[in-house]
Amino acid sequence: MPIHPQNPDPVVPDHTDPAAEDAAAPPRSGRPTGRGPATDGQPGLGAADGGPAPSDDEYAAELQELQDRWRRALADLDNLRKRHVRELERERKTERSRTAAAFLPVLDNLELALTHAGADPGAIVEGVQAVRDQAVNVLELLGYPRHAETGVAFDPARHEVIGVVEDPDASPGTVVDVLRPGYGDGERQLRPAAVTVAKRE
Repeated sequence: MPIHPQNPDPVVPDHTDPAAEDAAAPPRSGRPTGRGPATDGQPGLGAADGGPAPSDDEYAAELQELQDRWRRALADLDNLRKRHVRELERERKTERSRTAAAFLPVLDNLELALTHAGADPGAIVEGVQAVRDQAVNVLELLGYPRHAETGVAFDPARHEVIGVVEDPDASPGTVVDVLRPGYGDGERQLRPAAVTVAKRE
């Protein structure tokens, strides 16, 4: 009887599914899965997480929300502008009332001086001077000091030249006479002082 040599390495049959091998193998086409077609070697511009792109309804809803927020912002801005106008007008009325109230004592004293003018005509001068000083003080308290100084250097920001005169006793370019006092300084100036100035040599 012939003797068959024994096979030391038994053959194990291969039952691997070819379809499973194809699924596990990397793609051969160079097209990444789940991100759309590749362009010049870069991933496609699909959804960032590999999901579907937003629909037209989603875009429309987002646009509608942005438009609503824009309209609300415009409405808030318009309400703010109207409120600012109302507050500004209220402040103006308050300031006018405060200023008028500050001048009421001046008017009272002026009427009092006129009342006593018939009994003592000489007292009218003193009364008017007192009222004038009181009015000047009120303007100063409101932030508008009086300027009627002579002998000071001419300042175009505070003086308005009405005339130029020759005065040997005055330095050239200085105020010789004040024809109309000025009130206030800088941005709070009511008016400059009208003056005559010594002629420059």
